[in-house]
Amino acid sequence: MEKIYIFGHRNPDTDSVTSAITLSYLKNKLGFNTVPAVLSSINLESKFALNYFNVKEPIFLNDVNIKIKDLNYTKNYTVGEDDSIYEAYYRMNKVGISKIPVVDSSKNLLGILGMKDIAKDQFSFNYSYVDATYDNICEVVKGRHILKFDDHILGTLLVAGYRSTTFIEEAKLDSNSILIVGNRNSILEYAVNSGIKLIVITGNGEIKKEHLTIAKKKKVNVIVTPYNTLETTKVFNLCNSVTTILNTEKVLCVNENDNINEFISIANKTRYSYYPVLNKKNKCMGIIRLSDVGFNHKKNVILVDHNSYEQSAIGLGDANIIEIIDHHNIGTIGTNMPISFRNMPVGSTNTIIYLLYKENGVSIPKNMAGLMLSGILSDTLILNSPTTTEYDRIATRQLSKIAKVDYKKYGYDMLKAGSTLSGMTREQVLYKDYKNYQFGDYKIGLGQVITIDINDVMTEKDSYIELLNTVSESNNYLFVCLFITDVIKNGTYVLFSEKARDILEAAFSIKEVEQGVFLKGVVSRKKQILPLLMNELE
Repeated sequence: MEKIYIFGHRNPDTDSVTSAITLSYLKNKLGFNTVPAVLSSINLESKFALNYFNVKEPIFLNDVNIKIKDLNYTKNYTVGEDDSIYEAYYRMNKVGISKIPVVDSSKNLLGILGMKDIAKDQFSFNYSYVDATYDNICEVVKGRHILKFDDHILGTLLVAGYRSTTFIEEAKLDSNSILIVGNRNSILEYAVNSGIKLIVITGNGEIKKEHLTIAKKKKVNVIVTPYNTLETTKVFNLCNSVTTILNTEKVLCVNENDNINEFISIANKTRYSYYPVLNKKNKCMGIIRLSDVGFNHKKNVILVDHNSYEQSAIGLGDANIIEIIDHHNIGTIGTNMPISFRNMPVGSTNTIIYLLYKENGVSIPKNMAGLMLSGILSDTLILNSPTTTEYDRIATRQLSKIAKVDYKKYGYDMLKAGSTLSGMTREQVLYKDYKNYQFGDYKIGLGQVITIDINDVMTEKDSYIELLNTVSESNNYLFVCLFITDVIKNGTYVLFSEKARDILEAAFSIKEVEQGVFLKGVVSRKKQILPLLMNELE
C-alpha cells in the first residue's frame, strides 16, 4: 500500500501539528498507510502537548516534489571492487542494463562499468594479464578448491597447449606464473617445482600426491575445473576484478533527494545513458536512466488545517492531494479529480477529526484524545475565542475525560509554555505563526503570537516595525502585520508596516491608528482580523 503523508500548513501551530498526528492514527486504524509530518520546526506550545502525552514529533517534510528516490529506478544495483568482470556481466545481463556502478566495501562509488568496456577488453587480446581473487577464479571456471594460499592472484597467464618437452624447454615459469593445463604430469611436476602462483587443471584432471605435496611446500595454489582447456582459456580474463577495466571518466552522479525536474535538465544537457544514484551520505544506491522518469510516483498527501498553496508544502502541485480537512475559508487549491474535502466552521481542525473518529466508530486512546484536546484549546484560546462553537465545547468535554485532565488548567499551562518569547529573535517571533494571503494582485503577511507578557515585544517595538517594513518591501507584500494576543487581557496589540496604516484604520474603524494599538476582544486572526482586512482589500 502506498504511503500517504499528512501535514498542516507552514509554520505549524498546535492545531496543525496535532491534527496531522491524530488523523494519521485514525487513517491507519482504517487500513491506510499514513505518516504524520510537519513542514517546519514546531513551537514550544506544541512541544509541551507532545511531551505531556508522550507522543513523538512528526517527521520533517521539506517539500513534496517528486524526488529521484520516488522513481522506479534500478535500486540496490552495484558490483563490488573485488567482484569479477563475469559477475558484473551477469548482473547487467540479468536486469537488462548495459552499465553498473562499481563500489568499495563502504558503498562509495569508484566508477562505472559497461558492456562496451567488457567487449573492448575481450577484443584487446590481452589475455595473459591476471588480476583476480582465488574465489572469483573458482566461480567463473566452476572450479573446485584444491589448494589455496593466496586470496589475491596476480600474474601472467600461460596455457600448456603444446608438447610437454617443448613447453618445459621454452616456458619460463616463476612465482608470477598462472598455468592452465590438462592432466599432463610432466608439466604439472615442472610447474609445482617452479613454485608458480596458480595451476588450473582442466577436464576435472587429477594431480598426483607427490606433486600435491610439492605444491603445498611451495605454496602453489591449485584449482580443478570441469571445463576443457579451450573453454577455460576463453572465460579466464572474465575472472579479473572489475577495477582492471573500470571507467572513471564521464561518470555523472545524481542524488536520490534531487527533484525530478533537476534531473531531467541535467540529463537533457549531458545525454548520458545512465547516472549512478547516491544518497545523502554519498553511498551508491543504484543507477537511473532518463526513461525511468516515465514511471514516477507522485507523493500522496492529505492536507489538514489549510487549503491554499501559499500555506502548504513546496511542490504541492506535483503531489496527489487525496483529502483535505480544514476549518478555514476556501483557499486556492484545486485538484484534477474529486476528493474528500471536509470543511466546517468550527474553532479547530481537531474538532472535525474528533467527529471523524465518532463517525467511523474508532475508539480514541488517551494520547490521541490529549492531542485533539490540545489543538482545540490552542485554536480557541481555551474556548474563549469567538470562533468557538458548540461542536468545540462538546469535543472538549469528551476529550478531557478520555485524556483525564482539567481542560482549563491544562489549557492555561499549555498556552503559558508556548507564550514565552524569551531567547527568540524578532524574525522567529514574526514567523512563529505566520501566514500569507493573496487577494488578486495583492499579497499580505499576518503573523500572530500569543503571550502573557506584552513587554517581550513592546520594549523592542521600533525594531519590530523596522523588520515589518523590510519584510514587506523585500518580498513585494502590500503590507505585513504582527498581532500580539494577550490571553489575560483578552485582546490583541498590532504592529504593522507603514502601508498597512490606511487599511487598519478602515478595517477597525480607528481614526489615527498608532503602532501597538490594542484591539480589545480581538483574539482570532481567522474570524476577527482577516475578514475585516479582506473586505477593505476587496
